Amino acid sequence: MEEEKKSLNFIEQIIEEDIANGLSKDKLRFRFPPEPNGYLHIGHTKAICINFGLGEKYGAPVNLRFDDTNPEKEEQEFVDSIKTDIDWLGFTYDKELYASDYFEQLYSWAVQMIKDDKAYVDEQPSEEITAQRKNPFEEGIDSPFRNRPAAESLALFEKMKNGEFEEGTMSLRAKIDMKSPNMNMRDPVMYRILKRPHHRTGEKWKIYPMYDWAHGESDYIEQISHSLCSLEFENHRPLYDWYLDQVYEGNQVRNKQREFARMNVSYMITSKRKLQRLVAENAVTGWDDARMPTISGMRRLGFTAKAIRNFIDQVGVAKRENLIDIQLLEHFVREDLNKISTRVMAVINPVKLLIENYPEGQEELLDTENNPEDENAGTRTVPFSRELYIEREDFQEEANKKFFRLKLGGEVRLKSAYIIKAERVEKDAEGNITTIFASYDPKSKSGSGTEESLRKVKGTLHWVSAQHALPVEVRLYDRLFTTPQPDAEKETDFIEFINPESLKIVQGFAEPSLQYAEIGQPYQFQRIGYFTKDRDSNSEKFVFNRTVTLKDSFKIDA
Repeated sequence: MEEEKKSLNFIEQIIEEDIANGLSKDKLRFRFPPEPNGYLHIGHTKAICINFGLGEKYGAPVNLRFDDTNPEKEEQEFVDSIKTDIDWLGFTYDKELYASDYFEQLYSWAVQMIKDDKAYVDEQPSEEITAQRKNPFEEGIDSPFRNRPAAESLALFEKMKNGEFEEGTMSLRAKIDMKSPNMNMRDPVMYRILKRPHHRTGEKWKIYPMYDWAHGESDYIEQISHSLCSLEFENHRPLYDWYLDQVYEGNQVRNKQREFARMNVSYMITSKRKLQRLVAENAVTGWDDARMPTISGMRRLGFTAKAIRNFIDQVGVAKRENLIDIQLLEHFVREDLNKISTRVMAVINPVKLLIENYPEGQEELLDTENNPEDENAGTRTVPFSRELYIEREDFQEEANKKFFRLKLGGEVRLKSAYIIKAERVEKDAEGNITTIFASYDPKSKSGSGTEESLRKVKGTLHWVSAQHALPVEVRLYDRLFTTPQPDAEKETDFIEFINPESLKIVQGFAEPSLQYAEIGQPYQFQRIGYFTKDRDSNSEKFVFNRTVTLKDSFKIDA
């Protein structure tokens, strides 16, 4: 039993202890509460997987609640993208809810707090309120409005609600403890005036609740048993509990906030503000740019939901923050793609290969495996002809003994086809090779069973029939930043670390089957990497994004 307990992460241990102490399992309820002010990123996947994973483990419902308390930054576009991301990750939420659903209840509770002398209207600007709070090592100074009569605060609060004051002129503050070493407890603001339209409530409200006030009370309304959040909210927990004390009724579930470490991945940024800046300054093409660490960006790049979930499982739930190597994420992407990707032939830096002794006008359809990792994947045919494209890097006029690809006088096997020998080359005026002339052994066809077909040569090259080739635009993506922690340097703008080589676009050729590829469908371009069809494709333009290269040197400790 003790060994089983140790195998649980610390959050699961907390839940198990709560159950052991009398919390009924049917009272377990979790939630994922994003603010719809941007697209979800790799850091959010941890919170998503933790909350929904607990729901799956305990058979408990999980709410998707949008903490939409700031109409200045929130949009329906972000709501829609968040729902799409969660669906894509494979999770199902019990209810779709919004903090704005509870604005009337939150206002009513705030009014009661004023009556109970637990809140007051402050007429000071935010700069003065901040200055009076001082610092953790110095006692704060009471607001001159802290002890104003409840009736006066009630009247002012109603006028705030009715839009009779300008923004920044008044706020409602909780009356807690200006001497507390926890700065969050020094009379925090509960409401501010914002005369901005809300994406759901329109022009109805002129005041909006602050996050700390709305968040915990929303958890309480929904009867969330365990409010799980990242470590930066740990010092907010006393305020979370204090607010809960003001509304808690003894026959209800007493929701509990607990914190886990955020997930930071090398070469990625997870600050919404900084991601917004990348978009605003056109450093990327949008929130779903394939170089972005957003879920939509990773999906567009070709990452799979299973790979991301496996990555989160490997990272685990920790109490301390650390930097996760991006190679671990890429390892799980390769691992999944290797199992599910159709193998195809594409050439991204082409040079023409002409087999002189192959009959002119002849064509063949050669069988090739769709995926050797999947016995049910079957085979397909690819066209073969006299003129082909191969990778320019796969040929050298002269090469050392360790070069096992094609060279003058040397032999290689063409994948699923014949053994060829390079005879001579043709060059342009600048000395660039334009055509490689070769001969082939007609009896060496792969799978034909002849003695010649079993002959071993050291190199095997992929190719595309020139006559049947599908022109493709290939986007070779690399990491967006040149340093593992682009925002770690306080004196250097993270923008300065953008990798100018993060995207290279080349024109290549692919086997004709790719004209039927679906957007997002994974492929392995043999000997090159994993790719997926991009949404910029149309009937006349075929665009493929490189998800990851084939090489994986990352080792997972046992």
